[in-house]
Amino acid sequence: MRAIGIVLAGGNSFRMKELSKKRAISAMPVAGSYRSIDFALSNMSNSHIQRVAVFTQYNARSLNEHLSSSKWWDFGRKQGGLFVFTPTVTQENSSWYRGTADAIFQNLNFLKSSHEPYVVIASGDGIYKMDYNKVLEYHIEKKADITVICKDIGPEEDVERFGIVKMNEECRIEEFEEKPMVARSNTISCGIYVIRRRQLIELIEKCAEEDRYDFVRDVLIRYKNMKRIFAYKIKDYWSNIASVEDYFKTNMDFLKPEIRNYFFKQYPDVYSKVDDLPPAKYNVGANIRNSLISSGCIVNGTVEDSVIFKKVFVGNNCFIKNSIILNDVYIGDNTHIENCIVESRDTIRANSYYCGEDDIKIVLEKNERYVL
Repeated sequence: MRAIGIVLAGGNSFRMKELSKKRAISAMPVAGSYRSIDFALSNMSNSHIQRVAVFTQYNARSLNEHLSSSKWWDFGRKQGGLFVFTPTVTQENSSWYRGTADAIFQNLNFLKSSHEPYVVIASGDGIYKMDYNKVLEYHIEKKADITVICKDIGPEEDVERFGIVKMNEECRIEEFEEKPMVARSNTISCGIYVIRRRQLIELIEKCAEEDRYDFVRDVLIRYKNMKRIFAYKIKDYWSNIASVEDYFKTNMDFLKPEIRNYFFKQYPDVYSKVDDLPPAKYNVGANIRNSLISSGCIVNGTVEDSVIFKKVFVGNNCFIKNSIILNDVYIGDNTHIENCIVESRDTIRANSYYCGEDDIKIVLEKNERYVL
């Protein structure tokens, strides 16, 4: 493909509450065995984009560890590769990324040293499958300066937390509002863009000269009447992890057979770092209904409508329903967990009871697993 890729993975959201205290949102576990960023990287690889940069910043240890080898997404090659950039202290600059445009500016040499004519910019917290080649063809056909991937969402969704776009009959964007108080459209920006590389360099350098740091506010919105900015609408599944409720709903979506088939049984595939773990073990008395159980788990109790991540132990007579159990959790005997997200590496004492009544409850228990 005649493009390079940029994955913006440095952000944080206070609406993720305790879940983002130990990891970046792009490193959030999804669907049992994946991380949020795996979907963007897989789309890049499947679209034959060979040179991809990931910009990390907030709580990046877990994310950097996940990206330590590029072979899982087939970026381990002589031509191109996977590049991970974090904020660095230089003679010209010593600040963290102050926004998405500033993150690109601080790594502008990556763009200048590339030769591909186009750039695909994606966020690391989107769950979707996409062939960026089709977007690039659309971009060239429309003679667009920037193409924004958009999606129509239903009235039940919280539209105000997205960027809202309005377009004319030929799909040229005429209005773009970032997180408006009152939404005047149900078409949202998915945070994925296609732009010519030289034009991106020019726009980012202009932003830096004027002390502007945000790509959406200071490029898309500011230049919407000066540049040809078009929308490319998608109809397939797309989800954004920006709050505890979004995260919970996205994982629960993978309990639906049609969603699992779409992501994991239809070409192209979704790739992730592979851990050498044994398959899940179900002991006598285990009762599993409509759940995802990952490798390395040992289950003794009852699990219903839940997603269980890697290396989780579920004790005898436990009852887990409508919950997400993250990696490496030990759950003692006779424990009841319902409508909860249990943080990774927790140790839940025997005879515990956790239930989210009106909202999703986040369980944080750091009991000693092994005592003398």
